[in-house]
Amino acid sequence: MARRPKDAIPTSRVARSAKLGSLAAGQAARQMGTRAANLTRDEQASTAAMSARQLQAAEQIVTALGSMKGVAMKVGQVLSFLDVGFMGEEHREQFQAKLAALRDSAPNVSFKDMRRVVEGEYGEKLGQVFADFDETPIAAASIGQVYRARLRDGRDVAVKVQYPGVGAAVRADMQNLGIILRLVKSIAPGLDVRAVGDEIRERIDEELDYELEASNQRALGRIYSGHPFVVIPGIVTELSREKVVVSEYVSGRGFEAMKALSQAERNRIGEIVFRFYFGSMYRYRQFSGDPHPGNMLLLDDDRMAFFDFGLFKRIAPEVAEFELQVARLGVERRGADMIDHLHRGGLIGDPAAYTEEGVLQQFDDFSRWHTRDAEVALRPEVATAVMLTMSDPRSPYFGQMRKETLPPDHVFGRRLEMLTLAVMSQLRARGNWHRVEREWLYGDDPLTELGRAEQTWARTT
Repeated sequence: MARRPKDAIPTSRVARSAKLGSLAAGQAARQMGTRAANLTRDEQASTAAMSARQLQAAEQIVTALGSMKGVAMKVGQVLSFLDVGFMGEEHREQFQAKLAALRDSAPNVSFKDMRRVVEGEYGEKLGQVFADFDETPIAAASIGQVYRARLRDGRDVAVKVQYPGVGAAVRADMQNLGIILRLVKSIAPGLDVRAVGDEIRERIDEELDYELEASNQRALGRIYSGHPFVVIPGIVTELSREKVVVSEYVSGRGFEAMKALSQAERNRIGEIVFRFYFGSMYRYRQFSGDPHPGNMLLLDDDRMAFFDFGLFKRIAPEVAEFELQVARLGVERRGADMIDHLHRGGLIGDPAAYTEEGVLQQFDDFSRWHTRDAEVALRPEVATAVMLTMSDPRSPYFGQMRKETLPPDHVFGRRLEMLTLAVMSQLRARGNWHRVEREWLYGDDPLTELGRAEQTWARTT
């Protein structure tokens, strides 16, 4: 009987649930121990001890989830860049540094096992397909990792390969999703784990299909062809398969390097990120639903390359227009019209349960960072405040929101907005984001250099 490689992904529900259960039990025991010890400490010492325990628990949970691949790693990656308010101010920088290392590190799945996946997809040896293939991965994702290779015609390419057995691991995780989300809830009480779970269930099958991802990337590549500051690497269609996708190789600075740039440079990057994710949704009605620091690079010519289109959404023109009209009504302070609009769209029930003042205040608390006509300096705390306002049971809107209905098309848009804000907040970007969005909200002429460059490109394509 063949021995299982020591670095192989555990794929059975029993094996994965045992690891999760052990982690959950250990965290509970340590939490109880800290609370017991706090009985003999003064208030300041108790607070410090519990804060340190939170930091240790968060690091252990996210690292464990990240090492499991599959759905578990996907949840870990989300937590690795979204500050959802579970970490005290004194530990936040240390925690972010720890998570950045997790985000940028590649898993230790042996190349021998990854080679089998590639050769199984092509039906021939690696050397017959590629002139050169670097065995050291350059990036990692929740269900695969990326290698650099060279084609026989001399082109450098990036080869994204699924982990062996990850499909079985994903199926096991879907059965264990309740355990995973309870672990997350223990360190991020403000996170709406039900919404996270619903989204994962709906989208994970699409992420497993690399042929679909390649199709999504080609679609955006056509839209952004020749763009002045957005690059979508081209797909090598003839070499892309269900478990392998091959694309043009690009190099540049990663997210941690971007965070170290000057304020002006970070403002520019923030505007590009905002224009790409929000603009794709409202201008082209097809967009990546995974704004993630690992899915973008700053190229040497100051353009930005965007990757990973497994989570992808297309929305109908009427869906985009409905959301744009909500924003217009909020900006114009037309509370009564907003209530009527949301009711007719099926998002709220009894209009009498809402007031003009209340609905406008809720709109502001969710979106003022991009709907207020003023320069806004984004910080991790801004993303935290919006996240907690949207999902924490302590939020003044929580009881009301539980009675509301958010159709799937709109849920995906809210994910994009929240995660885009999280990325921009990590950059601490500053800008009048409302003046940028007025280009697709009202058709205004652009006021920034990037906007004018994009307008010129759009008129010539």
